[in-house]
Amino acid sequence: MASIGKLEVDVEVKSNPEKFWNSIRESDKLFPKAFPELYKSIEVLEGDGKDVGSVRLVKFAEGIPLITMSKEKVDVVDEAKKTVGYSVVEGDILTFYKSFKAQLAVEPKDEGSLVKWSCEFEKAKDDAPDPEIIFKAFAVKTFQDLDAYLLKA
Repeated sequence: MASIGKLEVDVEVKSNPEKFWNSIRESDKLFPKAFPELYKSIEVLEGDGKDVGSVRLVKFAEGIPLITMSKEKVDVVDEAKKTVGYSVVEGDILTFYKSFKAQLAVEPKDEGSLVKWSCEFEKAKDDAPDPEIIFKAFAVKTFQDLDAYLLKA
């Protein structure tokens, strides 16, 4: 029987929470421009890309292992708590996982922020790759690169 699990990643950044959160909310425009080595494009298919029910098609850059695209539906947004949650509804991820839900929160920490990204998943097969292999380094790199980009801006 395939397993259910959770992965949590915490990344400390120097950017203030409001600036970091706002850039996450504008990721459909910002990420492909700022990080073309990671993101080929992020297209809003339904809604505004930010509100609950919005659907985004994320196409990853060539060279990203195992995953080329992901269609994500926004499940929850809390602007006050700087939290967003989404489900993967289509894409390469679902060849490995029956279900994949992620959540991101930006919290104040000292002079900067603590970015908390987590995912809950159910493997489609027992031999499906561990999400830590696919997502942990990618999430850390994205958040660190975003912080460096914001500090230069």
